[in-house]
Amino acid sequence: MTGKHAIVVGAGPAGLMAAENLARSGARVTVFDAMASPARKFLLAGRGGLNLTHGEEWTKFIARYGAAAGRLAPALAAFSPDDTRRWSADLGEPTFVGTSGRVFPKSFKASPLLRAWLRRLAASGVEFRARRRFTGWNPDGSLLFESPEGPVSETADAVVLALGGASWPRLGSDGGWTRILAERGIGIAPLRASNCGFDVAWSARFREKFAGAPLKSIALSFEGRTLRGEAVVTENGVEGGAVYALSPLLREAIAARGEAILTLDLKPDVALAALATKLSRPRRGQSASTFLRKTAGLTPVAIALSREAGDLPDDGAGLAARIKSLPLRLVAARPLERAISSAGGVRFEEIDENFMLTNAPGVFVAGEMIDWEAPTGGYLLQACFATGAAAGRGALAWMERIPRD
Repeated sequence: MTGKHAIVVGAGPAGLMAAENLARSGARVTVFDAMASPARKFLLAGRGGLNLTHGEEWTKFIARYGAAAGRLAPALAAFSPDDTRRWSADLGEPTFVGTSGRVFPKSFKASPLLRAWLRRLAASGVEFRARRRFTGWNPDGSLLFESPEGPVSETADAVVLALGGASWPRLGSDGGWTRILAERGIGIAPLRASNCGFDVAWSARFREKFAGAPLKSIALSFEGRTLRGEAVVTENGVEGGAVYALSPLLREAIAARGEAILTLDLKPDVALAALATKLSRPRRGQSASTFLRKTAGLTPVAIALSREAGDLPDDGAGLAARIKSLPLRLVAARPLERAISSAGGVRFEEIDENFMLTNAPGVFVAGEMIDWEAPTGGYLLQACFATGAAAGRGALAWMERIPRD
């Protein structure tokens, strides 16, 4: 591979993984990124504990990728969660599996892992060009970048685009590439918020008093799916892990019908009949709030949330039904720039099995700029690593077909 040059555009996890695979096989690699330093979103994701991948068995794991599972499966099998764990350990960051099945580096932090990764990339000859924003192609086929010094043109034997989606644009991924690729005739599914919160028309009193309050140990149901977990009341609506996991279904329902009715079970560990029996006891002068707190064990936010659905029923069976099947009307997904990730991007029919764009030979794509989505819990990073590795392998195979200079 001596003498072959590959350009990777985007210094997030997918781009860096592509660069590593290319450099390991002897290619000369240059990574271009619009930001001043690499992997800004990766670092942000690690602030609360870097969740690298997930340890569940394969059938459940691959199903987390929904409609894209079949197309992602070969890449995820070739660079699996176990491979991610070995890769992290090789960088001096051994991992462990948490009680939920999530996999974390023992340091819990992104910064030590990223520093070790960048050192290894530099040692393998990978060069970085910061503050270079990809703006398209010149008529001669060279890549065009905007830099602090003005427009810059670059050529390479193969190109990997790993430009991310459009969530958290201040960290570098703003989705501007969609127009560039669409102008080249490449099919793009519209970018949409994923792993996001949703708007609810709270009453002014509820919003003022309970914004930021957690809803712990609840169950959420929508269109036949039920998830246990936690959520958080926000000024605008509701968010949290259990909400994020249902976000694709909720988002599409709102797009089709203008709303989605999410059902909350505030006491999932108590059967409806048992709760109704408890709540049929005499109140003995207690207020409704005191009675619900003492008898049903509801928190103040849960009691207030029960009232948001309308006047509280007077009978025990009605109260139990309200608590076990609380309707929550969601009216909009939160803005894309506030989502954890995005759905949409380059359609799978636009790329081959090596992640090369069929309308742009020698150009490969990876990471969130492809049309797939997954819940939080390590699935997002794992697919970015896996598609980055696959695109890197594809670019290597492409360059091997090019005669040596």
